[in-house]
Amino acid sequence: MPIYIGSALLVATMIAYGGRMQLSTAASAQQKYSPPAPSSGTYVLGPTDRVRVKVYGEPDVAGEYEVDAGGYVSVPLAGRIKAAGLTTRQLERSIAAALSKGIVRDPRVNVEIALYRPFYILGEVKKSGEYPYRVGMTVLDAIASAGGFTYRANENKVYLRRSGSTVEEIYPLDAPVLIFPGDNIRIPERYF
Repeated sequence: MPIYIGSALLVATMIAYGGRMQLSTAASAQQKYSPPAPSSGTYVLGPTDRVRVKVYGEPDVAGEYEVDAGGYVSVPLAGRIKAAGLTTRQLERSIAAALSKGIVRDPRVNVEIALYRPFYILGEVKKSGEYPYRVGMTVLDAIASAGGFTYRANENKVYLRRSGSTVEEIYPLDAPVLIFPGDNIRIPERYF
């Protein structure tokens, strides 16, 4: 009887240890393939992002503004302000500085992201194109947005070019790879 209890204990320990190994492996895969998801404090604005601007006591300035191709937003009373390459907090400071030079005394500005720029997907998906980005999207979510794989798709890997990069990186499709606004995703064709 003691041998049976010892064996059961050994099997239970091995199962528990194996389960932890799988969990830590999944966690390390998430860390390996995915940088942290963007937040309004760390996300860097770029062309076609839309921001919502509010200025306390100035309803004429409040509204949604799109970052243009040159990287600027045009805000009433503040003028044209460089937004690309800035976080929302940095843009708040830039708008406040521009407003304080004009007729607004001690402006209190709030900037939040209204709409992220889209991501792009092409290759062996049913509907290639431009799609709206949502925080926390993975490559598989993006493929689902594009109608899924075609029958010719290589369902083992994906090519991903991050926004602003000229290099395509290869990732396995079984890893939880996060995508970001402006990313380009390409699903290759299989050869067999």
